[in-house]
This record gives sequence, C-alpha cells and structure tokens, in this order.
Amino acid sequence: MIEIAGGPMCGKMDGLPFGARMLDDIEFMDDATRPRAPKLEGLTAAQRAPGRHLRMIHDHLRENMQAIGMLMEQAARGAVSVSEIEAQTADLAIVGNYRRFGNLCGRHCQIVNTHHSIEEYAIFPELSKQGEAFRKVAERLQAEHVVVHALLVRQVDTLNALAREPSTARFDDARQVYEALGRVLLSHLGYEEDEIGDALGYFGIGV
Repeated sequence: MIEIAGGPMCGKMDGLPFGARMLDDIEFMDDATRPRAPKLEGLTAAQRAPGRHLRMIHDHLRENMQAIGMLMEQAARGAVSVSEIEAQTADLAIVGNYRRFGNLCGRHCQIVNTHHSIEEYAIFPELSKQGEAFRKVAERLQAEHVVVHALLVRQVDTLNALAREPSTARFDDARQVYEALGRVLLSHLGYEEDEIGDALGYFGIGV
C-alpha cells in the first residue's frame, strides 16, 4: 500500500466514510470564506513570469487528475493490479511531490524561473510578511493543502481497494473520493493562482 508523507490529516476529514458525505463535508473550500489578496497593479512582464510558471505547474497537476481517473476505470475492469497502481501513482507529480515534499507543488514551487530558487518553506512565510491580507491568504492555502493531502491519501487507498476487489461498491468508493478531490483540487489551484501568482514576482519571492 502507498503511504504519502507530509503534513497531518485535517481533523474534520478524519474518520469520514467514503460515501456521499465526502462531497458534503468540503464547504471548507467555499470561495465566500476565502481571504483575498489586494490586486497588484503595474506589473512588468518579468514580474508576471513566476505566476505564469506556477500556472504551468498546476496544469500538470490537473492532467494528473485525468490519469487517476483512467487508473480508476482500469481497476474497475480488473485491468490493473495493486502493484501497478502503486508504480503508476508514484510517477504522478500530484502524488510523488506529496511523498517527497508534503506540498502540492513540491520542488517545482521552489523554482519560479530558470536562474533562481528558494526553499519551498519560505514562500508562504515570505508572502505573510507583505501584510495582513497576504498572511491570511497564505494561512488559508496551507490549510487547504492539508485537506487536499487527506483526499489524495484516501484516493490512493480506494484505488488499491478497487484493484484488490473490483466491484460496484469499491468503484463507488473510488468515484466519490475522485469527485471530491477533483472539486477541491481544481478550486484550490485556481485560488492559489489568483491570489499569489502576481505576488510572487511583484515581491520577488523566489526570484
């Protein structure tokens, strides 16, 4: 079985069954509760580059979700084994980065252009220094990472269970988590891009 290191589970998610409640328990991602960063005006092309790079990394994670969906379908047909799921998910950036760095972006978030890099742990702390609004955004993003992590762990667990026992019930478990993960992840990535993409270059965080 696959274990994904990095960060504690969110207490609210802990013990939640794989069924329909999964979709009802993630209003945590509601846009109405998310802090917003002030708009930054007059950015140069160079200052916008880190945000564009962040979006490119996120696009790769979005593609990973499609790969997970394909694995789920294969497992339902009995066309993939637990060991094959472990091997294939280990190659996915969305899973592998969590295992290595405990972060959605992992090492890629340390590199916002080809010439400079910083330690990933410094991005949110540095952002928090730019004012109260940015601090609240950084704290919210960190909290959302925990929720996504919990769902990732559960997704891999349901894929393994489905591979061991291809059945309608196991497929429904995997599908419920997949839908929740997709909803949360896509929402989170968009929020992160909108709120800190410009700030990375504007404040020289990681540049």
